[in-house]
Amino acid sequence: MSKAARAKRCLFVLDTNVLMHDPTAIFRFEEHDIYISMIVLEELDAGKKGVSEAARNARQVSRFLDELMHGAAKSAIDKGLALPSAGMGANTKRPPAGRLFFQTERLDGGLPALPGKGADNAILGQALALKLARPDTEITLVSKDINLRIKAAIVGVHAEDYFNDQTIEDADLLATGHLALAGDFWARHGKDMHSWKEQSRTFYRLTGPDIAEWHLNQFVYEDAPNGLEAIVRSLNDNEAVLELVHDYRVERHNVWGITARNREQNFALNLLLDPDIDFLTILGPAGTGKTLLTLAAGLTQTLDTRRFSEIIMTRVTVPLGEDIGFLPGTEEEKMEPWMGALMDNLEVLTQGQEGGHWARSATNDLLRSRIKIRSLNFMRGRTFLNRFIILDEAQNLTPKQMKTLVTRAGPGTKFVCLGNIAQIDSPYLTETTCGLTYVVNRFHGWQYSGHLTLLRGERSRLADFASEHL
Repeated sequence: MSKAARAKRCLFVLDTNVLMHDPTAIFRFEEHDIYISMIVLEELDAGKKGVSEAARNARQVSRFLDELMHGAAKSAIDKGLALPSAGMGANTKRPPAGRLFFQTERLDGGLPALPGKGADNAILGQALALKLARPDTEITLVSKDINLRIKAAIVGVHAEDYFNDQTIEDADLLATGHLALAGDFWARHGKDMHSWKEQSRTFYRLTGPDIAEWHLNQFVYEDAPNGLEAIVRSLNDNEAVLELVHDYRVERHNVWGITARNREQNFALNLLLDPDIDFLTILGPAGTGKTLLTLAAGLTQTLDTRRFSEIIMTRVTVPLGEDIGFLPGTEEEKMEPWMGALMDNLEVLTQGQEGGHWARSATNDLLRSRIKIRSLNFMRGRTFLNRFIILDEAQNLTPKQMKTLVTRAGPGTKFVCLGNIAQIDSPYLTETTCGLTYVVNRFHGWQYSGHLTLLRGERSRLADFASEHL
């Protein structure tokens, strides 16, 4: 539904793909009415079989419609069924908003000649007929199908995409997790500053106008040599407490042999090693070091400090090109082709091992025994205790899949999501609707979560040039 305010009553004609994409869509149109044609019900019935998410959504839509129609007489259905508001389901106690209309009569809209008698043409014909039959009502066809929206525009029917599933209007508005301080920051905020130390940690308490734009666990820094680099630990009105970050760019503070190569990587290691951060999202283009830094931090906290019992790594199995087909073996063996990033980064983490080939082989065996590769298909119902969970390529998950995974975390578990929203391989997701954008936005400002966007590629000069110019 468009976010613009509408002056008159609207009737939204829903395409089947909207309902199979979001089964609660019938509750998402505020005070406006919605219309479902018979061909949509037929398509829902045809698509309800199977275990895919689309099939589950089709079955859930049918349940919602059954609840709404329970005990309703034919006359009530003709007048439109009252819809609960706010998308809370058919049994919500909130007052009704719009009404749900079904196709109860044959409508002839004089649709221009279109080849075939497909479902899309039938839905478009219904929308055009409603436009002619109800000139005082604004008729809008809502569809996820771009081609159907193009055909609707051609025949004069207003059509829109379904926007309610978008977590954010523009991916450019997504938080980066770090903010450069203005040049006159200290002149405006340093008057009543108070500083203190707790063991090896240094804190500052500040007041001033810029603090209103900060959020918890955000990094602030001075863009100058040896300038301040700190993380926001608490916020209270116009007062904030900052903590100086640890510097992992020097060799003596390396993490499993890895040092940060730039400011953002240093911020990422601070979040990865912070025991108070339970959930972390790291975004960035190819070659920025997301997986390498995360693995190094996970190994340090698993093998050195023993904070976690093991590392669990998983990702969604969406192929870049043609699928390679059936893979034999155990769950871990089936997942190995998808885990090339893990193998490549383990090679980097062990290449500096002393003792030659045998020592490196022994180290690799040790690491593999503490790193488990798991498939997303078998995550439902599980609870992970004291685990360091890495979800790679998280941009290919839907918000529902992301919720299913994150809720698997038990006490003592840290959940890290890695991804690049500019490289979405799933054909049904975009930068604004993918699960990674969803969790970044929903966890924004929670005191036990962190988010960071890495900007600079450190893989190679070839990879950097390719990311920028291809």
